[in-house]
Amino acid sequence: MIELENVAMEYSGRWLFSGVSLSLAPGSFHFLTGPSGAGKTTLIRLCSLEIRPSGGRVRLLDQPTAALDRNAVADMRRRIGVVHQDSRFIDHLTLAENVLLPATVSDANLSEARRHLDELMGWVGLSQLAESRPPELSGGERQRAALARAVILSPDIVLADEPTGNVDWEMSLRILRLLIELNKLGKTVLFATHDMTLIRQAKSQVQARVLRIRDGGIALAGAEL
Repeated sequence: MIELENVAMEYSGRWLFSGVSLSLAPGSFHFLTGPSGAGKTTLIRLCSLEIRPSGGRVRLLDQPTAALDRNAVADMRRRIGVVHQDSRFIDHLTLAENVLLPATVSDANLSEARRHLDELMGWVGLSQLAESRPPELSGGERQRAALARAVILSPDIVLADEPTGNVDWEMSLRILRLLIELNKLGKTVLFATHDMTLIRQAKSQVQARVLRIRDGGIALAGAEL
């Protein structure tokens, strides 16, 4: 589902990555760890086609990405859901309207997305807040809404960039469980986090591997948890 071959990334005059290679199988669950500034967010952005590598090759969904034009990139990104640490919403829209936004903007399966909206809002535990505005939500509610928005188009890949960084422990566990549920439905999940306690908590719930970014490279930090 995700393949990087000898990927290099230059940022602000320095090489963040050099010769990084990895391969994530369909339906796998990987944690991505590393110190602040190591490049976790950059790697997520590479895998979501938000940025291009300075060198090497990125292959997603069994397709090389280097020669994709703008329309092809847009089509591919509909199959990739991204949850950022700092969830961004349009404040004058309701929560339900924000969750539907990826389908509304792209006009991709909008009618189908609307049919599944109530079920999705219930899945993240926000049915009662569907008509609320983003400023009225807590941090945990915003992150669950961000997860719902990321999967509204039923993507094949879910990339989560520190989604538990701004919430308490109980909410962190809830978000982790939601991502595990997505993985059990066949989604490929890449979960960036610095919280090793949270990773250990997943031990009995999911077969996962840990990728560690360090010194410009990525290594498998452990086999199944």
